[in-house]
Amino acid sequence: MAFQLSPGINVSEIDLTTVVPSIATSIGGIAGYFNWGPVSEVITISDEVRLVDEFGKPDNDNYEYWFSAANFLAYANNLKVVRAANTTSTFNATANGVGVLIKNENDYVSNWEASANTSLGPFGARCPGDYGNTLRISICPSTQAFSANLTSTDSLRANAVTSGATVINVNGSANAAANLVAGDLVSVDGGSSYIRVASVNATAIVTATAVGTVVVGTAILRKWQYADQFGVAPGTSDYVSDNNGSGDELHVIVIDEDGTFSGVANTVLEKYAFVSKASDALTNDGSSNFYKTVINNKSRYIWWLNHQPGSSNWGTNSVSKTYTNINAPFSASMAGGTDGTIGNTEILAAYNYFANADAVDVSLLISGPGNATVAASLISLVESRKDCMVFLSPPKVSVVNNAAAESAAVISFRSGLTSSSYAVLDCGYKYQYDKYNDLYRYLPLNADVAGVCARTDLERDPWFSPGGLNRGVIKNVIKLAWNPTKTERDNMYVLGINPVVTFQGEGTILFGDKTLLNRPSAFDRINVRRLFIVLEKTIARAARTTIFEFNDQFTRAQFVNLVEPFLRDVQGRRGLTDFRVVCDTTNNTPVIIDRNEFVGDIYIKPTRSVNFIQLNFVAVRTGVSFDEIVGKF
Repeated sequence: MAFQLSPGINVSEIDLTTVVPSIATSIGGIAGYFNWGPVSEVITISDEVRLVDEFGKPDNDNYEYWFSAANFLAYANNLKVVRAANTTSTFNATANGVGVLIKNENDYVSNWEASANTSLGPFGARCPGDYGNTLRISICPSTQAFSANLTSTDSLRANAVTSGATVINVNGSANAAANLVAGDLVSVDGGSSYIRVASVNATAIVTATAVGTVVVGTAILRKWQYADQFGVAPGTSDYVSDNNGSGDELHVIVIDEDGTFSGVANTVLEKYAFVSKASDALTNDGSSNFYKTVINNKSRYIWWLNHQPGSSNWGTNSVSKTYTNINAPFSASMAGGTDGTIGNTEILAAYNYFANADAVDVSLLISGPGNATVAASLISLVESRKDCMVFLSPPKVSVVNNAAAESAAVISFRSGLTSSSYAVLDCGYKYQYDKYNDLYRYLPLNADVAGVCARTDLERDPWFSPGGLNRGVIKNVIKLAWNPTKTERDNMYVLGINPVVTFQGEGTILFGDKTLLNRPSAFDRINVRRLFIVLEKTIARAARTTIFEFNDQFTRAQFVNLVEPFLRDVQGRRGLTDFRVVCDTTNNTPVIIDRNEFVGDIYIKPTRSVNFIQLNFVAVRTGVSFDEIVGKF
């Protein structure tokens, strides 16, 4: 305790209740090619619905990555996904068609949020890629922009120019350009019917359909094309009015113009009604009503980049402020987004976000499409981390449409991989229905093998074998690309390749539990490697409380008392047959202590899974006693 300089009482607490913490063992991880979503950021996905929302739907280019993620989620509910992208040619779509790259929220906050980008449109797509090109954004900045009767100086006449089209010439072209934009609805019959404006130039409004005969001098009634979505025009918010300001409200709408997100063209994706141009504006509940902040916080599709053209004082404090009035709405389709080519370089750069074990917790790394270059790098990654496993499949060409040569091709792929107890290799691909595109596809099995490991964690424990009829059933299989025979399975299994087999009446089964470790060892089995990952990871975390303590008898005894109950629990759950923890002066010698080190030796006898069964049926004569022959064969 601290020394006291005068009489008094000092109260201290010493916490000796430290326990070995639980760790997650079923967290999957994958990096791959997706159409939507943040780039270069780890996103946690819980189910297939969230996968679609965050990363879009599969297509002919990315389906192997997409369904690898979805197939793992059929077994578990915790998958970390990193979207790979080609940073030299993958761009956001912006409202003026200029491509810019905004990778993710951190990138936006660091490089785009602080100030308006005058060379760009008001908004950019929230994620890179050509998916953003489907978005159409429209802003209604004032009451006049919402709906208005054009003045008598804008009298007009109609001239039929082609079948089904009409050009309406407007007297006072400058006024017309200031009050009308493409997409507006105009009426020349007092509002009985409206016609959509196709384009506006200095002398005419070109509409999509004929309007019949129009009397010169007839006033044009116009309204914002999305006025019916809001019902009421924007005006002045209570907050700004209380600050003696005016004209701050605006409406913003996001449209799925091509139906890429919703499946139906021109679907409304998001609406922001009565948001404010004032940077300090608040709603009644005290949250920000500044339209930039509201959209950046809530939108799943767009980022703010700039204020609408012609707005001189938007984004300023509201005190005694009359905000710039703009009579015409702003409407524009996104353009400029492209998907760059995704190759090994981009995929491995994305997987690199899983390299730091302290930053990202992952247990089961999924490789997706079979690829020798990617597989070799992922084996190096997990060997470096030493707290997770990677699951691999051979290339598709090895087993799809490669009749009678599948075994040799898979074995050849295996021969190019290094020995590792942290890697697991299956034997191929399965045939599965793609409900998003109404067709069938061949998909790698590594996500399913990782999935049955996760399911084993949930049903039993990580140190149980994931193979066999009890825990190794593979989901969503129409057929296997290749169903290996017993001889082919024998040839593969001695090399550490785990067969996936369809048995008549029993389903498709993971029929092996080997790692890619070449030498005979307990660690050539998935369950033993996963047992030690759990033990090492949990005990290492618990041991952090020992750092900076004294290396004395008390600390060593405390460490033993911390670890032994945990190991007894694992033993009781059939994870090991015996253990011993040594942490005393035999391994913490004076030399060790003087080096400021601390040694705890933990000896483990892991349980083994049954891989081979021998059944002996012995026929005996009627008069023979079983006691005479039992144990003799």
